Amino acid sequence: MKKLNIYKTIQLLILIAVTILCFVLILFDSDTRNYVAKNSHLLTICLMLWLLLILSYLFLFLDFHLYTNVQRNVKQLDKIAYADSIGGIPNRFSCDSLIDKYIGSPLPPNMGCIMIDLTNIIEINNEYGRDTGDNVIRLFSELLHLAAAGQCFIGRNGGNKFIALFEDCTRDQLDLFMERFHGQIEQANTKAVLPVIHYEYGIAFHGTDPAEADLGITELIAHANNRIYAKTAHQ
Repeated sequence: MKKLNIYKTIQLLILIAVTILCFVLILFDSDTRNYVAKNSHLLTICLMLWLLLILSYLFLFLDFHLYTNVQRNVKQLDKIAYADSIGGIPNRFSCDSLIDKYIGSPLPPNMGCIMIDLTNIIEINNEYGRDTGDNVIRLFSELLHLAAAGQCFIGRNGGNKFIALFEDCTRDQLDLFMERFHGQIEQANTKAVLPVIHYEYGIAFHGTDPAEADLGITELIAHANNRIYAKTAHQ
């Protein structure tokens, strides 16, 4: 797509240069202008060439317009492919793509994973309806994104499960992330605009725990996931 844009830009520049050259010849060379005016066949050819030049501009601008629309459609398709349709954060496909990057190679030092379950979404759907449940997922995703503050990858890993992956972090940073998120959830729950949100989470940190020193990415995620159920529900 980028190469096509470059080629079309070069084509437009050449067309502009040819147009300027023709105008210069016509405006400043009276002999050429008189010669063309006296020769009907040559005049017809020149008019046809001018018409062709105008059409070239029209089709070139149409190409740019179509190219812009294609770019917009590609961005929309990327958003559909990689972003969760409800929460707007990266979806399962995006999570798997990131995880695949680490499979088969040692994890970088000081990598952390937090798995988070939105535990009462089924009850919310049953009691208040699917639309309200979608609004809760949307809010939950937004609060996770705000708590991340650009310091980690946040994604919806399917259903009611969310993941946060940290590179080159400390255990304190993981705890601070959960503190920020918990505070935001508490604030949202006190507003009572939506049903009260309940969640549970589990943390795994690769760096200081000897039991996790040789973990791969799937084991790190599994450790975090298994620790969810050792937590009490947060409200």
